[in-house]
Amino acid sequence: MRELNVLNNQVQPDVSVHYDFNRNLENRKLDPKPVLIETLQVNIAKLCNQACHHCHVDASPKRTEEMDQRTVDRCLEILTENERIINLDITGGAPELHPHFDYFVLEAKKLNKHVMVRHNLTVTFDGHPHTGESKRYLPEFFAENKVEVISSLPYYQEFFTDKQRGKGVFNKSVESIRLLNNQGYGQENTGLELNLVYNPVGTYLPPPQENLEKDYKRELKDKFDLVFNKLFTITNMPIHRFREFLLRSGTYEEYMEKLINAFNPAAAEGVMCRSLISVGYDGRIYDCDFNQMLDMQIQNGKPLTVFDFDHDELLSRRILFDSHCFGCTAGNGSSCGGTTAV
Repeated sequence: MRELNVLNNQVQPDVSVHYDFNRNLENRKLDPKPVLIETLQVNIAKLCNQACHHCHVDASPKRTEEMDQRTVDRCLEILTENERIINLDITGGAPELHPHFDYFVLEAKKLNKHVMVRHNLTVTFDGHPHTGESKRYLPEFFAENKVEVISSLPYYQEFFTDKQRGKGVFNKSVESIRLLNNQGYGQENTGLELNLVYNPVGTYLPPPQENLEKDYKRELKDKFDLVFNKLFTITNMPIHRFREFLLRSGTYEEYMEKLINAFNPAAAEGVMCRSLISVGYDGRIYDCDFNQMLDMQIQNGKPLTVFDFDHDELLSRRILFDSHCFGCTAGNGSSCGGTTAV
């Protein structure tokens, strides 16, 4: 009952000193600060053709929020003005459903930026959930523009993948990877990177990334003749949809304890917010994608947007931390690029 009350905002979960991430850093004499801004991560839409159980964005076919042309162009201006920002990481939702997605990729490539797309694989077959617009061209489009494709595949078996992402997702994902392989993705000496992402299906931490990558490569090759480059393991963050699941199942405190007990100082030093800036669909800027989903906006006397973007000022900012940050610093660490502690 208590968990349902929390879910309905009638009471709040325990956020005592024990859950205080900033206090934890102070006690350990850790003070992670920005070291560079090499990646501009842009969430251009919350619309998705799927509604995955673990999704921290709460993306689904029902979402309508999307970045307007003016804000897309401002992101391109930032990339033009800042040579030190070498990566554009486009995410969503399913970013390919955004009307200016292709334009964004093409213009960023003209600036010689490395473009990464968080691609859910099934959108290639499902297309746009409202207009029916086909996305079958995506494998060729990605290859022509040497886009790094980063795709979630919760497991190399159908049951666990479909349990987290919906019935039929695994088989569509396999066929989508096959199309990418046919374009040269995951193959040696092509320069076309396909990296897969593992999120635990339940309330546990990811296993060691290197070992799990070997399992994925073996199973996908032996059973489906598929290849990929790297596996990124990412901890499920106790926010939004996954947090709601934890509260409904009465496992919120248990999961938080697991994260806290697995705190790794080396992972804290490697948190991704030290080297990237996250941009919301409305142009507001954040330390990371998770802070974005919690509306923890970067401020300098006022909430900042891409139209206030100042590289040097952002490098001198203090990163905003909260209890969810225990997810990024547990075990081997977690980031959009996988583990952070080696």
